[in-house]
Amino acid sequence: MARLELKLPDIGEGVTEGEIVEWFIRAGDRVREDDPMVEVMTDKATVTIGAPCDALVERVHFEVGSVAKVGQVIVTLDSRAASHVGSAQGSSGPPASAVGDIQDRLPGAGLFAATEPGNGGSARRGSVRPAAAAQRRSLRTSAESVRDIEYFESKPLATPATRRLAKDIGVDIRRVRPSGEGGRVTRDDVRAALRGEMAEDRPHAPLEEREPIVGIRRKIAERMHHAKTTAAHFTFVEECDASRLVDLKERLSAEARRRGLRLTYLPFIVKAVTDALRRHPVLNSAVDERAHEIVYKRYYNIGVATATDAGLVVPVVHGADRLRLFELASEIERLAESARKGTLAPQDLRNSTFTVTSLGKQSGLLATPILNHPEVGILGVHRIKDRPVVRDGQIAVGKVMLLSLSFDHRVVDGHVGAAFAYDVIDTLENPERSLYEHL
Repeated sequence: MARLELKLPDIGEGVTEGEIVEWFIRAGDRVREDDPMVEVMTDKATVTIGAPCDALVERVHFEVGSVAKVGQVIVTLDSRAASHVGSAQGSSGPPASAVGDIQDRLPGAGLFAATEPGNGGSARRGSVRPAAAAQRRSLRTSAESVRDIEYFESKPLATPATRRLAKDIGVDIRRVRPSGEGGRVTRDDVRAALRGEMAEDRPHAPLEEREPIVGIRRKIAERMHHAKTTAAHFTFVEECDASRLVDLKERLSAEARRRGLRLTYLPFIVKAVTDALRRHPVLNSAVDERAHEIVYKRYYNIGVATATDAGLVVPVVHGADRLRLFELASEIERLAESARKGTLAPQDLRNSTFTVTSLGKQSGLLATPILNHPEVGILGVHRIKDRPVVRDGQIAVGKVMLLSLSFDHRVVDGHVGAAFAYDVIDTLENPERSLYEHL
């Protein structure tokens, strides 16, 4: 028997272990060379490891959600079975003598594809085949199945989390009509497909659904728990009269469109934050718990929290203080689009010094943002609404935006956090004076 023990490869950048996010195969499956077998998430990236040759899967050694060390065997293959696979596909597998060479190639290019955590899919999206679990589902051909076979996509676009949900609840993702951007299948699409099946032929389906906390969702949970239990959070909330900001944005929107940009309020807010950070350097610091030191950063990299199908990711605007307003708008737009498409580069997610999170249209009155550890400050931006304001002793209708800021009380005193907040607000309330020069 030509047995090949596939080990977790050294992905580089100091990575020593990886979490098993999803198996695309199981014992007894036959695989072709480069077929995706397993998705592994590390602190640096999510990688999809493909089959090194035509083979029969003998055993998978780790469950979904477990952690494997670099060098540990994660799956055992029998390459002797390659001749059977090859005869069915018109090709033959490698000789047994080549098994050692195949194992040596595993860390190299072409044998795994990498994406950043939260990016929403494998970089080899075009070649990834349907999960084995989906392949094993028998295709119903009765009259009741007509709805299911009206749509079929052999290579659907979907994030790993969406694929995992479909597998867990027994939905063939190849038959789910996509509604996401660029033809991407979303989690809501999968759930809608399940409801449709339940309505037709699953009247006794269970009333509860369980989904493992793995992959990007587990990373988010771990980071949030660490931040909440390590830093001493306190939150400061204040109003900002954004009337002048709204007027300025409207005046600049035409020029932004001429440059091919969609101007939002985020570039203005990021610029206001960087200006305030210069005046309050402790807000642009981090706590080194091991050394018991405060690390002051002399660079200004602003994280901009972005919602994706796979979860919340925080791409980083590097050197935000050196960018003019339209340059900021362009960079924020690029990062957000890359986050949604799953094409962020590793450096796009590193070395933030302060984070801004826009809570969107469903923002409510206030929030208590959790710090993006090890940062010591985060700004939550709420939707601008018409509210009464007092100007020159008279009540008028103003465009009011609430800001929620959380700080690490271990290093940021209450009056320092408040002073920082009011500096941000002053810039946003008087944007012509503070921001126009940055165009």
